[in-house]
Amino acid sequence: MQTRDADIRAACAPVRVLTLRSDSAGTERADAVAVEAPLEVRIGGKPVTVLMRTPGHDEELVTGFLFGEGVIADADDIISIQRPAVASDRERGNVVEVQLMVSRRVFDGDRLFYSSSSCGICGKKSIASIEVRGTPTHSPLTVSSATLTALPDRLRAAQPAFARTGGVHASGLFTADGALIEVREDVGRHNALDKLVGWALDRGDVPLADRVLLVSGRVSYELVQKAIAAGIPIVAAVGAPSSFAVDLAEQFGITLIGFLRASGMNIYANPDRVTA
Repeated sequence: MQTRDADIRAACAPVRVLTLRSDSAGTERADAVAVEAPLEVRIGGKPVTVLMRTPGHDEELVTGFLFGEGVIADADDIISIQRPAVASDRERGNVVEVQLMVSRRVFDGDRLFYSSSSCGICGKKSIASIEVRGTPTHSPLTVSSATLTALPDRLRAAQPAFARTGGVHASGLFTADGALIEVREDVGRHNALDKLVGWALDRGDVPLADRVLLVSGRVSYELVQKAIAAGIPIVAAVGAPSSFAVDLAEQFGITLIGFLRASGMNIYANPDRVTA
């Protein structure tokens, strides 16, 4: 697992801040904030969505997003992802053109052309359109509680953009014995997971039936939905799950863990995969 300096620079923007404290005078200093920028995705020359993301690993983001939306079945459905000629400086580096073998689902208005960094399902128009497509997991994977409680510190140590800005989420894939395989950061929780799934798709590793997913914040519907699509049997979060996330985990056989700390955890669904 490698983090390129160029990726860190793309994810962080320098700023000047005035820091005020109750017990001292204000001080001005240099700081950094997480970059949030639009990525326009075109398929066959037609804009289909705009993803608000942190630049870096854009091709993985697009691959993971299209997979999660059911547009592709695997990475082989993508012929190419390229940067087309653009008309303005604002678009430079923020537009990708995707050429597909066959689209399993046509963007026919089911999703509007905008997705914010805080919402993985923004633009869906009906309850029916958020139906989860997937099959329940029957993975025999088990992980000890001692291994799980060590994961948050390992994920935090592999978040260079968070260390500089404090403003990005992370998704990390781990082995059953707690080794960190890969991590992705982004201002959007769902974007970080899309990048991670896109990375795995490019390697031919999906379904990820022998992996543990850890996310840095809370876990809600869209993260569990993406885990279902990728075949991940254990989803853990340092924050709380939503009711919809718990319901989905129970329905699809996913072990769902929240409030994961060095001191313990809460298991909300399918606890049999966690051993003492």
